[in-house]
Amino acid sequence: MEASTDFCEDGLGSLLGRSVAMKQVFALIQRVAPTEATVMIMGESGVGKELVADCIHRFSHRSQGPLVAINCGSIPASLIEAELFGYEKGSFTGASRTHAGVFERATGGTLFLDEVTEMPLDMQTRLLRVLETGRFYRVGGTQEIKTDIRVLAATNRNITEAVGSRQLREDLMYRLAVFPLHVPPLRERAGDVSLLAEYFLQALNRANSAQKRFSAAFLDSLRSYRWPGNVRELKNAIERSFILADDILDFDLPIAMPTHAPEQESRPAGLHVPLGSRLDEAERSLIEVTLDYCEGDKKRAAAVLGCSLKTLYNKLNSYARDNAAAHPRSLPQAPTPLSTAPM
Repeated sequence: MEASTDFCEDGLGSLLGRSVAMKQVFALIQRVAPTEATVMIMGESGVGKELVADCIHRFSHRSQGPLVAINCGSIPASLIEAELFGYEKGSFTGASRTHAGVFERATGGTLFLDEVTEMPLDMQTRLLRVLETGRFYRVGGTQEIKTDIRVLAATNRNITEAVGSRQLREDLMYRLAVFPLHVPPLRERAGDVSLLAEYFLQALNRANSAQKRFSAAFLDSLRSYRWPGNVRELKNAIERSFILADDILDFDLPIAMPTHAPEQESRPAGLHVPLGSRLDEAERSLIEVTLDYCEGDKKRAAAVLGCSLKTLYNKLNSYARDNAAAHPRSLPQAPTPLSTAPM
Protein backbone atom coordinates (compact mmCIF):
# COMPACT_ATOMS: atom_id res chain seq x y z
CA MET A 1 0.00 0.00 0.00
CA GLU A 2 1.36 3.40 -0.93
CA ALA A 3 1.46 5.76 2.07
CA SER A 4 0.37 8.66 -0.12
CA THR A 5 -3.06 7.11 -0.68
CA ASP A 6 -4.10 8.10 2.83
CA PHE A 7 -2.03 11.24 3.14
CA CYS A 8 -3.74 14.60 3.24
CA GLU A 9 -2.82 18.13 4.24
CA ASP A 10 -4.19 17.66 7.76
CA GLY A 11 -2.93 14.20 8.61
CA LEU A 12 -1.80 10.71 7.75
CA GLY A 13 -4.06 7.71 8.10
CA SER A 14 -5.82 7.93 11.45
CA LEU A 15 -3.49 10.69 12.70
CA LEU A 16 -4.41 14.38 12.53
CA GLY A 17 -2.01 17.30 12.58
CA ARG A 18 -0.74 20.15 10.46
CA SER A 19 2.02 21.32 12.84
CA VAL A 20 5.68 21.03 11.91
CA ALA A 21 6.22 18.57 14.76
CA MET A 22 3.55 16.19 13.48
CA LYS A 23 4.62 16.49 9.85
CA GLN A 24 8.02 15.21 10.96
CA VAL A 25 6.30 12.25 12.62
CA PHE A 26 4.34 11.55 9.42
CA ALA A 27 7.56 11.58 7.40
CA LEU A 28 9.21 9.08 9.76
CA ILE A 29 6.16 6.80 9.65
CA GLN A 30 6.24 6.78 5.85
CA ARG A 31 9.93 5.86 5.97
CA VAL A 32 9.75 3.00 8.46
CA ALA A 33 6.30 1.53 7.71
CA PRO A 34 7.29 -0.44 4.56
CA THR A 35 10.20 -2.08 6.41
CA GLU A 36 10.20 -4.94 8.93
CA ALA A 37 12.09 -2.92 11.57
CA THR A 38 10.87 -2.96 15.16
CA VAL A 39 9.76 0.50 16.26
CA MET A 40 9.80 1.93 19.78
CA ILE A 41 7.09 4.59 19.97
CA MET A 42 7.77 7.02 22.80
CA GLY A 43 5.70 9.84 24.23
CA GLU A 44 3.65 11.04 27.16
CA SER A 45 0.36 9.40 28.10
CA GLY A 46 -2.44 10.51 25.81
CA VAL A 47 -0.39 11.59 22.78
CA GLY A 48 -1.74 8.81 20.56
CA LYS A 49 0.96 6.15 20.53
CA GLU A 50 -1.53 3.41 19.63
CA LEU A 51 -2.75 5.49 16.67
CA VAL A 52 0.86 5.77 15.50
CA ALA A 53 1.17 1.98 15.70
CA ASP A 54 -2.05 1.64 13.71
CA CYS A 55 -0.70 4.02 11.09
CA ILE A 56 2.60 2.11 10.76
CA HIS A 57 0.67 -1.14 10.35
CA ARG A 58 -1.70 0.39 7.78
CA PHE A 59 1.16 1.50 5.54
CA SER A 60 3.18 -1.70 5.93
CA HIS A 61 3.28 -4.80 3.75
CA ARG A 62 1.39 -6.55 6.55
CA SER A 63 -1.64 -4.27 6.37
CA GLN A 64 -3.91 -7.14 5.24
CA GLY A 65 -2.97 -9.09 8.37
CA PRO A 66 -4.18 -8.41 11.92
CA LEU A 67 -2.96 -5.69 14.25
CA VAL A 68 -3.04 -7.18 17.76
CA ALA A 69 -2.41 -4.90 20.75
CA ILE A 70 -1.62 -5.82 24.34
CA ASN A 71 -1.03 -3.48 27.29
CA CYS A 72 1.83 -5.02 29.24
CA GLY A 73 1.05 -2.94 32.32
CA SER A 74 -2.55 -4.07 32.70
CA ILE A 75 -1.92 -7.83 32.91
CA PRO A 76 -0.92 -9.47 36.22
CA ALA A 77 2.62 -10.87 36.22
CA SER A 78 1.24 -14.37 36.78
CA LEU A 79 -0.82 -14.22 33.58
CA ILE A 80 1.32 -12.30 31.13
CA GLU A 81 3.24 -15.37 29.86
CA ALA A 82 -0.01 -17.15 29.02
CA GLU A 83 -1.39 -14.03 27.33
CA LEU A 84 1.75 -13.55 25.23
CA PHE A 85 2.42 -17.15 24.21
CA GLY A 86 -0.84 -18.98 24.93
CA TYR A 87 -1.34 -22.22 26.86
CA GLU A 88 -2.37 -25.81 26.40
CA LYS A 89 -5.50 -27.32 27.85
CA GLY A 90 -4.84 -28.63 31.37
CA SER A 91 -1.49 -26.84 31.70
CA PHE A 92 -2.68 -25.17 34.94
CA THR A 93 -5.78 -24.93 37.09
CA GLY A 94 -8.54 -23.31 35.08
CA ALA A 95 -7.00 -24.03 31.67
CA SER A 96 -10.08 -25.79 30.34
CA ARG A 97 -9.15 -25.27 26.70
CA THR A 98 -6.17 -24.50 24.50
CA HIS A 99 -5.62 -20.76 24.18
CA ALA A 100 -3.64 -18.94 21.47
CA GLY A 101 -1.58 -16.02 22.76
CA VAL A 102 -1.04 -12.71 21.02
CA PHE A 103 2.07 -13.96 19.23
CA GLU A 104 -0.12 -16.53 17.46
CA ARG A 105 -3.12 -14.27 16.94
CA ALA A 106 -0.91 -11.66 15.25
CA THR A 107 0.51 -14.13 12.72
CA GLY A 108 0.96 -12.47 9.34
CA GLY A 109 0.42 -9.05 10.86
CA THR A 110 1.69 -6.75 13.59
CA LEU A 111 1.96 -7.15 17.36
CA PHE A 112 1.82 -3.92 19.38
CA LEU A 113 3.31 -4.15 22.90
CA ASP A 114 2.02 -1.08 24.73
CA GLU A 115 3.77 0.08 27.94
CA VAL A 116 6.45 -2.54 27.42
CA THR A 117 8.58 -1.14 30.28
CA GLU A 118 5.91 -2.38 32.72
CA MET A 119 6.60 -6.00 31.78
CA PRO A 120 8.37 -8.04 34.53
CA LEU A 121 12.10 -8.48 33.92
CA ASP A 122 11.96 -12.28 33.81
CA MET A 123 9.32 -12.08 31.07
CA GLN A 124 11.44 -9.54 29.20
CA THR A 125 14.16 -12.19 29.05
CA ARG A 126 11.81 -14.66 27.39
CA LEU A 127 10.42 -11.99 25.08
CA LEU A 128 13.95 -11.17 23.93
CA ARG A 129 14.61 -14.81 23.10
CA VAL A 130 11.41 -15.05 21.06
CA LEU A 131 12.26 -11.87 19.16
CA GLU A 132 15.73 -13.21 18.36
CA THR A 133 14.75 -16.76 17.39
CA GLY A 134 11.24 -16.25 16.09
CA ARG A 135 10.11 -19.36 18.00
CA PHE A 136 8.28 -20.09 21.25
CA TYR A 137 6.26 -22.69 23.19
CA ARG A 138 2.81 -22.31 24.67
CA VAL A 139 2.63 -22.67 28.45
CA GLY A 140 2.50 -26.39 29.08
CA GLY A 141 3.25 -27.14 25.43
CA THR A 142 5.93 -29.29 23.84
CA GLN A 143 5.53 -28.24 20.21
CA GLU A 144 7.65 -25.32 19.04
CA ILE A 145 5.71 -22.59 17.22
CA LYS A 146 7.28 -20.27 14.66
CA THR A 147 6.28 -16.61 14.63
CA ASP A 148 5.61 -14.48 11.55
CA ILE A 149 4.95 -11.05 12.95
CA ARG A 150 6.31 -7.53 13.10
CA VAL A 151 6.68 -6.07 16.59
CA LEU A 152 5.97 -2.47 17.57
CA ALA A 153 6.40 -1.31 21.17
CA ALA A 154 5.50 1.80 23.11
CA THR A 155 6.28 3.46 26.43
CA ASN A 156 5.61 6.75 28.19
CA ARG A 157 8.97 6.50 29.97
CA ASN A 158 12.42 7.69 29.00
CA ILE A 159 13.90 4.39 27.86
CA THR A 160 17.45 5.27 28.92
CA GLU A 161 16.20 6.03 32.44
CA ALA A 162 14.10 2.85 32.37
CA VAL A 163 17.23 0.83 31.66
CA GLY A 164 19.11 2.62 34.42
CA SER A 165 16.35 1.89 36.95
CA ARG A 166 16.13 -1.76 35.82
CA GLN A 167 12.63 -1.44 34.45
CA LEU A 168 13.80 -2.38 30.97
CA ARG A 169 16.57 -4.77 29.95
CA GLU A 170 19.26 -3.01 27.94
CA ASP A 171 19.48 -5.80 25.36
CA LEU A 172 15.68 -5.75 24.92
CA MET A 173 15.79 -1.97 24.46
CA TYR A 174 18.23 -2.33 21.58
CA ARG A 175 16.09 -5.09 20.06
CA LEU A 176 12.85 -3.09 20.25
CA ALA A 177 14.23 0.36 19.48
CA VAL A 178 15.79 -0.36 16.11
CA PHE A 179 13.80 2.67 14.97
CA PRO A 180 12.88 4.99 17.89
CA LEU A 181 9.98 7.35 17.15
CA HIS A 182 9.02 10.18 19.50
CA VAL A 183 5.45 11.51 19.45
CA PRO A 184 5.38 15.17 20.59
CA PRO A 185 3.06 16.33 23.37
CA LEU A 186 0.08 18.46 22.36
CA ARG A 187 1.60 21.62 23.85
CA GLU A 188 4.42 21.37 21.26
CA ARG A 189 2.01 21.00 18.33
CA ALA A 190 1.26 24.64 17.55
CA GLY A 191 -1.97 24.94 15.58
CA ASP A 192 -3.18 21.36 16.10
CA VAL A 193 -5.49 22.01 19.05
CA SER A 194 -8.13 23.77 16.92
CA LEU A 195 -7.92 21.10 14.23
CA LEU A 196 -8.35 18.25 16.72
CA ALA A 197 -11.09 20.04 18.65
CA GLU A 198 -13.11 20.61 15.48
CA TYR A 199 -12.65 16.99 14.47
CA PHE A 200 -13.91 15.72 17.84
CA LEU A 201 -16.84 18.16 17.78
CA GLN A 202 -17.95 17.15 14.28
CA ALA A 203 -17.71 13.46 15.22
CA LEU A 204 -20.00 14.15 18.19
CA ASN A 205 -22.36 16.17 15.99
CA ARG A 206 -22.64 13.27 13.53
CA ALA A 207 -23.18 10.70 16.26
CA ASN A 208 -25.88 12.79 17.93
CA SER A 209 -27.51 14.42 14.86
CA ALA A 210 -26.55 17.83 16.25
CA GLN A 211 -25.06 21.06 14.91
CA LYS A 212 -23.24 22.45 17.91
CA ARG A 213 -20.31 24.81 17.53
CA PHE A 214 -17.57 26.49 19.53
CA SER A 215 -17.61 30.04 20.85
CA ALA A 216 -14.56 32.15 20.05
CA ALA A 217 -13.72 32.39 23.78
CA PHE A 218 -13.85 28.61 24.12
CA LEU A 219 -11.39 28.12 21.24
CA ASP A 220 -9.07 30.80 22.65
CA SER A 221 -9.04 29.01 25.98
CA LEU A 222 -8.36 25.63 24.36
CA ARG A 223 -5.37 27.08 22.54
CA SER A 224 -3.98 28.70 25.70
CA TYR A 225 -4.19 25.63 27.93
CA ARG A 226 -1.11 23.36 28.05
CA TRP A 227 -2.94 19.99 28.03
CA PRO A 228 -0.90 17.81 30.40
CA GLY A 229 -3.21 14.93 29.42
CA ASN A 230 -2.55 15.61 25.73
CA VAL A 231 -4.99 14.58 22.97
CA ARG A 232 -6.91 12.21 25.26
CA GLU A 233 -7.56 15.07 27.70
CA LEU A 234 -8.66 17.38 24.88
CA LYS A 235 -11.09 14.79 23.54
CA ASN A 236 -12.61 14.27 26.98
CA ALA A 237 -12.95 18.04 27.54
CA ILE A 238 -14.78 18.46 24.23
CA GLU A 239 -17.14 15.59 25.00
CA ARG A 240 -17.98 16.93 28.46
CA SER A 241 -18.61 20.40 27.04
CA PHE A 242 -20.75 18.92 24.26
CA ILE A 243 -22.98 17.14 26.77
CA LEU A 244 -23.69 20.31 28.76
CA ALA A 245 -23.96 22.75 25.85
CA ASP A 246 -27.25 23.59 24.12
CA ASP A 247 -26.01 25.00 20.83
CA ILE A 248 -22.66 26.64 21.56
CA LEU A 249 -19.75 25.17 23.51
CA ASP A 250 -18.66 28.04 25.73
CA PHE A 251 -15.74 28.19 28.12
CA ASP A 252 -17.98 29.60 30.87
CA LEU A 253 -19.42 26.11 31.30
CA PRO A 254 -18.20 24.50 34.54
CA ILE A 255 -16.48 21.62 32.77
CA ALA A 256 -14.14 23.45 30.47
CA MET A 257 -10.92 22.27 32.11
CA PRO A 258 -10.04 19.26 34.27
CA THR A 259 -9.69 19.71 37.99
CA HIS A 260 -5.99 18.91 38.16
CA ALA A 261 -3.48 21.70 37.76
CA PRO A 262 -1.41 22.19 34.60
CA GLU A 263 2.31 21.49 34.66
CA GLN A 264 4.41 22.96 37.42
CA GLU A 265 5.82 25.65 35.16
CA SER A 266 2.32 26.93 34.49
CA ARG A 267 1.45 27.41 38.15
CA PRO A 268 1.67 30.93 39.56
CA ALA A 269 4.20 31.26 42.36
CA GLY A 270 4.81 33.78 45.10
CA LEU A 271 1.23 34.06 46.37
CA HIS A 272 0.85 34.81 50.09
CA VAL A 273 -2.64 35.42 51.45
CA PRO A 274 -2.78 36.55 55.10
CA LEU A 275 -5.02 34.51 57.39
CA GLY A 276 -8.35 36.28 57.80
CA SER A 277 -8.41 37.74 54.27
CA ARG A 278 -11.78 37.96 52.62
CA LEU A 279 -12.49 35.58 49.75
CA ASP A 280 -12.71 38.37 47.18
CA GLU A 281 -9.36 39.75 48.37
CA ALA A 282 -7.71 36.32 48.05
CA GLU A 283 -9.18 35.91 44.56
CA ARG A 284 -7.87 39.30 43.49
CA SER A 285 -4.41 38.47 44.82
CA LEU A 286 -4.38 35.19 42.91
CA ILE A 287 -5.44 36.88 39.67
CA GLU A 288 -2.82 39.61 40.00
CA VAL A 289 0.00 37.15 40.78
CA THR A 290 -1.07 34.90 37.90
CA LEU A 291 -1.11 37.83 35.46
CA ASP A 292 2.34 38.84 36.63
CA TYR A 293 3.59 35.25 36.21
CA CYS A 294 2.11 35.11 32.69
CA GLU A 295 3.77 38.44 31.86
CA GLY A 296 0.44 40.11 31.23
CA ASP A 297 -0.79 37.46 28.78
CA LYS A 298 -4.49 37.42 29.69
CA LYS A 299 -5.36 34.39 27.56
CA ARG A 300 -2.68 32.28 29.22
CA ALA A 301 -3.62 33.60 32.67
CA ALA A 302 -7.27 32.67 32.10
CA ALA A 303 -6.25 29.13 31.14
CA VAL A 304 -4.05 28.77 34.23
CA LEU A 305 -6.82 30.10 36.47
CA GLY A 306 -9.43 27.85 34.87
CA CYS A 307 -11.81 30.66 33.90
CA SER A 308 -12.91 32.20 30.64
CA LEU A 309 -11.16 35.19 29.11
CA LYS A 310 -14.45 37.11 29.43
CA THR A 311 -14.63 36.36 33.15
CA LEU A 312 -11.04 37.52 33.65
CA TYR A 313 -11.71 40.80 31.84
CA ASN A 314 -14.83 41.37 33.96
CA LYS A 315 -12.77 40.85 37.13
CA LEU A 316 -10.05 43.24 35.97
CA ASN A 317 -12.58 45.90 35.01
CA SER A 318 -14.17 45.56 38.44
CA TYR A 319 -10.79 46.02 40.12
CA ALA A 320 -10.13 49.10 37.99
CA ARG A 321 -13.46 50.62 39.07
CA ASP A 322 -12.67 49.88 42.73
CA ASN A 323 -9.29 51.57 42.37
CA ALA A 324 -10.87 54.61 40.75
CA ALA A 325 -13.43 54.88 43.54
CA ALA A 326 -10.80 54.52 46.27
CA HIS A 327 -8.42 57.03 44.71
CA PRO A 328 -10.46 59.73 42.90
CA ARG A 329 -8.46 62.18 40.90
CA SER A 330 -8.25 65.73 42.24
CA LEU A 331 -10.34 67.99 40.08
CA PRO A 332 -8.33 70.82 38.48
CA GLN A 333 -8.81 74.18 40.15
CA ALA A 334 -10.84 76.70 38.19
CA PRO A 335 -8.64 79.50 36.93
CA THR A 336 -8.78 82.74 38.93
CA PRO A 337 -10.76 85.29 36.91
CA LEU A 338 -8.71 88.13 35.59
CA SER A 339 -9.32 91.32 37.45
CA THR A 340 -11.23 93.95 35.51
CA ALA A 341 -10.27 96.65 37.91
CA PRO A 342 -8.31 99.53 36.40
CA MET A 343 -4.56 99.34 36.85
